[in-house]
Amino acid sequence: MCRQLEISRSAYYKWLHREVPDEELENIRLAELIKEYDERFCHILGYRRMTSWINHFNHTQYSKNRVHRIMKKLGFHSVIRQKKKKYIYAKPDETAENILQRDFFASVPNQKWAADVTEFKVPGEKKKLYLSTIIDLYDRYPVAYVISARNDNRLVFKTFDKAITANPDARPIFHSDRGFQYTSKAFRKKLEKQEMKQSMSRVGHCIDNGPTEGFWGIIKSEMYQMYEINNEDSLRYAIKDYLRFYSEKRLQDRYHCKTPLEVRQEALTSDIAIEYPIPENKRIKKYKEKWSA
Repeated sequence: MCRQLEISRSAYYKWLHREVPDEELENIRLAELIKEYDERFCHILGYRRMTSWINHFNHTQYSKNRVHRIMKKLGFHSVIRQKKKKYIYAKPDETAENILQRDFFASVPNQKWAADVTEFKVPGEKKKLYLSTIIDLYDRYPVAYVISARNDNRLVFKTFDKAITANPDARPIFHSDRGFQYTSKAFRKKLEKQEMKQSMSRVGHCIDNGPTEGFWGIIKSEMYQMYEINNEDSLRYAIKDYLRFYSEKRLQDRYHCKTPLEVRQEALTSDIAIEYPIPENKRIKKYKEKWSA
């Protein structure tokens, strides 16, 4: 036997006459209990209930991790219902065409809106905050935003409702990615009620929603430099105060050193809105000239 297993005879006899540790004996006893309870209750016990039931009936204090480890070794598991899918993937008939086609220029306010959700990690905690924002492509003004600890339908719906409350007569093209909130039937009904056209980015083309991606980049690069963030409260304050700074204080060259709020107010209070063309990107132009046939 030793020759077949390629071990020395001395090692075998040492193992044979060794003293079995108390912990190993305890594991053997626990394994016998697990076998007994698994058979007695027809394999319905998972490791959590197995732990509770063994401890209750035997007045022991085994941990869940220990029971789970031994059950895995024995190959035991509960007969459970099939888990539901964690994510609901959008079907083709629930998505919209990319009407915007990367044309991010708008000549007047409330002509084109872009929406998205991003996340921020809370320092020192295993938590995240989610920021949902709708920006107007005319002035890059955040029409509405909501901060939440949950990335769900309520977050996006609340943001949309705030935007409509502030702009009840708005009928813009509403552009977003294909997130589950934007493809839901409930959200589509909200857009239809407001008589808005829905536009969506293509799969794997984040540049189709370039303005919001750029907006996230600005926030995350500048905000962490301007504020001391060390917990959830300070992160919430930093996001809110930076959005105020961005809207009311941050001058932009494209708008002739005006803030998004100033540009918006001027356009909404005048008969003819000033147009602010998007500067041509020379690097992209050279790339297209080189590679487009």
